[in-house]
Amino acid sequence: MLNDREVLSTLSMIKNENLDVRTVTLGISLLECASHDLPRFTDAIYKRITTLAKDLVAVCDEVGDRYGIPVVNKRISVSPIAVAAAPFDSRGMVEVAKTLDQAARDVKVDFIGGFGALVEKGMAKGDLALIEAIPEALDVTERMCSSINVASTRAGINMDAVGLMGRTIKATAERTKDRDGLGCAKLVVFANIPEDVPFMAGAYLGVGEAGSVINVGVSGPGVVRKAIDRALQDNPGAHLGELADVIKRTAYKVTRVGEIIGREVARILAVEFGIVDLSLAPTPNVGDSVGEIFQSLGLGAIGVPGSTAALAMLNDAVKKGGAFASSRVGGLSGAFIPVSEDLNIAAAAAGGQLCLEKLEAMTAVCSVGLDMVALPGDTTAETISAIIADEMAIGMINKKTTAARLIPVPGKKAGDKVHFGGLLGEAEIMPVRSNAVSGGFVGRGGSIPAPLQALIN
Repeated sequence: MLNDREVLSTLSMIKNENLDVRTVTLGISLLECASHDLPRFTDAIYKRITTLAKDLVAVCDEVGDRYGIPVVNKRISVSPIAVAAAPFDSRGMVEVAKTLDQAARDVKVDFIGGFGALVEKGMAKGDLALIEAIPEALDVTERMCSSINVASTRAGINMDAVGLMGRTIKATAERTKDRDGLGCAKLVVFANIPEDVPFMAGAYLGVGEAGSVINVGVSGPGVVRKAIDRALQDNPGAHLGELADVIKRTAYKVTRVGEIIGREVARILAVEFGIVDLSLAPTPNVGDSVGEIFQSLGLGAIGVPGSTAALAMLNDAVKKGGAFASSRVGGLSGAFIPVSEDLNIAAAAAGGQLCLEKLEAMTAVCSVGLDMVALPGDTTAETISAIIADEMAIGMINKKTTAARLIPVPGKKAGDKVHFGGLLGEAEIMPVRSNAVSGGFVGRGGSIPAPLQALIN
């Protein structure tokens, strides 16, 4: 239980330390809209989305104002389109993407996710059509996001899909080269994707979920950093176990805020409450950085020796505190380390303390993975696929979610700056040390079999 001092500290977090609810995401199943007739299908999904989500933004604002806790983003996730729109070819998939984007615009949400496929064990006709449509779909839409799951602990890694996604990422970057490959910032490749992710670009509503459900993503890296700083001011000799307890207690308070907001929004909208995602999601703003937490713990910058251990401690403490605070935890739930979206992490990458290889190593102990990483424009599709495969292997072997959101920026090289804007931030392009030498491996295709850990029945 929280004492009076901790209740007051929560109010201070909201006022002074960037505490907010990062996203309230309304999941909407589109499976009941299924049809072989494209106009009928697009009309049905547009009507369903705009009917169920018409009050989402207003209700989130009302609840946020009532509690004094801002809800920064209002989003929608839908059933994987490769399933819901399985009968259509790539041209039809692009039309579906436009419909999703228009619906998102009309109900005034920030993003809509679910233009995706689950291909960890193989690719059906609808999956191939959707993946083929991704470059154009992300070019002609503004608010739509795409996610493809290519690996799982139970199925292994679909290397044919990994190879295809490398080529798709390159094509998407080329289609949006006038915006520094911005389309790739809305495309993520997963291993072990959860069915209830509220964060973009990975959000979608799994086929095992309710027809409509509210999922909440909390935040608070600035809050955690301030809590550590206060603890060290009171006790400069505090050891890491004591600081882990500080993080855990802070995560508890942050999660309670998210649960309260989510349940109230769900009650007013008369939909089910789903989960709270505990992830520490940074922004490009000063004071709202996961990277700054590493400095408070005593490291010179994220990426220096000791960073993986610090991240493991942070991730574990966040999960422990959040799991105690909420009756339904889900999504990704941990610490995000997106390069361009975190001012401190971007600076560490620019300064050379954080390289691509160290970033990959750190993803073994955190949420998501290689997130918002800008790469040189001449990075080959095969190299991108190989980077994805490495990240998928970490998720598969460790029975955890990992992902890759890679952006090969056309016409730019390592060391150049790229600006994506808004929450997507800006970063220096990271070098790829061994480009164009992985094609023989990736080109073999097939699948990497599931590990022994998969045999759990």
